[in-house]
Amino acid sequence: MPEIDMKELLEAGVHFGHQTTRWNPKMKKFIYGSRNGIYILDLAKTMRKFSEAEAYLRKISQEGKKILFVATKKQAQDLIAAEASRAGMYYVNQRWLGGTMTNFSTIRKSIERLLELERQEEQGEFELLHKKEGLKLRKEIAKLNKFFGGIKGMKDLPHSIFIVDTRKERIALIEAKKLGIKIIALVDTNCDPDGIDYPIPANDDAIRSIKLFTERLADVCLEGQEFYRARKKDEAVEKASSGAGGKGSGRKQAEAGRGGAKAPKAKEIDDAAKPADEETEVA
Repeated sequence: MPEIDMKELLEAGVHFGHQTTRWNPKMKKFIYGSRNGIYILDLAKTMRKFSEAEAYLRKISQEGKKILFVATKKQAQDLIAAEASRAGMYYVNQRWLGGTMTNFSTIRKSIERLLELERQEEQGEFELLHKKEGLKLRKEIAKLNKFFGGIKGMKDLPHSIFIVDTRKERIALIEAKKLGIKIIALVDTNCDPDGIDYPIPANDDAIRSIKLFTERLADVCLEGQEFYRARKKDEAVEKASSGAGGKGSGRKQAEAGRGGAKAPKAKEIDDAAKPADEETEVA
């Protein structure tokens, strides 16, 4: 995959920060300057930080690790769901429910309820119910899917989390920090980059900016997972070959235990039974 370039960043408006009156001083190191009362991010630093995040995400994807994508702001909801799904990752694009990660056992019960209802509907069990009851259960499925649809395949906590707008997703950020989950995040000029493992200085409001980074990270996840599956396949083939070789060795050992020689043929027995002088004449 080619590296992200300056032209792409400029076209996506990645460099535009917030008004100079709305900023976090901790972002100063990532700011190039200001123009017409708007902070301008240093895109050279954005490229460097994104490259670090990309390398990290590639590494953990190659290890089969899972990432949770989080973006609940309206303009990013559909995008985050589409890209996370494409990459085979989890996502939250509606309101973050407190305890989604720190109280995952309780959240998992709601997910199991959703999965059970979907199973019942798929098998036609709703058709056996009163129309009103069936409608009620379908509404429950829709509600549960709204909040848990993107994580219903998540049986354990994610290895890492990608956040768009750490100010808006403050609770998700707090939970990730508390659990020691690695954080990749787009940080605008009004954000606090402290405690974020892989901060990416960028415009976290413009859809083109969000799209650029989310698509790139999803692509990295796909590449990493492809590598992971190929490695697992090679390991399985090697294991199968090793197992087959082991069986052959077992047969050889069994033969060695029985003397390591084949049973003598009838002719060999007759020859061995002949008198010595008769054998000499034949010779």
